[in-house]
Amino acid sequence: MELNERSKQKLKGVHPDLIRVILRAAQNITVGPLGFVVTEGSRSLERQKLLFAEGKSKTMNSRHLNGDAVDLAVTIDGTVTWDYPQYEELSKIVLGAAKELNIPVVWGGSWTSFKDGPHYELDRRFYP
Repeated sequence: MELNERSKQKLKGVHPDLIRVILRAAQNITVGPLGFVVTEGSRSLERQKLLFAEGKSKTMNSRHLNGDAVDLAVTIDGTVTWDYPQYEELSKIVLGAAKELNIPVVWGGSWTSFKDGPHYELDRRFYP
C-alpha cells in the first residue's frame, strides 16, 4: 500500500523515526482490503487546546505537540471505518513495523484508562 498525498502532508513535522515506522507499515500491507490514512501528525498548541476543550483529547501534554505521535484511520477498500477490531488488526501491522525497525512505539489502544485506537506514539522511555 502507498500513502496518499494528504497522509504524506500530515506527516510533516513528525519525528523521522515515527515516519519510518508508518511508511514501513504501509509497505507491509500488500494485499487485501485493509489500509490506513494519517489523520493527524504534529499538532499546534492552539489545536491541542481546541481538541482538549471538545473532549477529543484527554491531555494538554500530547505527544502530537512535538511530533512524537500520529493518528491513523483504518480504511477498508478505501473507506474509513471506526470499527474497533479493525484498529486492533492495524496495530499488529504498525507495531510489527516498529519492531522490524527497532523503534519503540506505543499504541493508544493498549492503554487501560483511555483506549485510543487510532493513536501511535514514540515510547517516552526512549524518546523523552
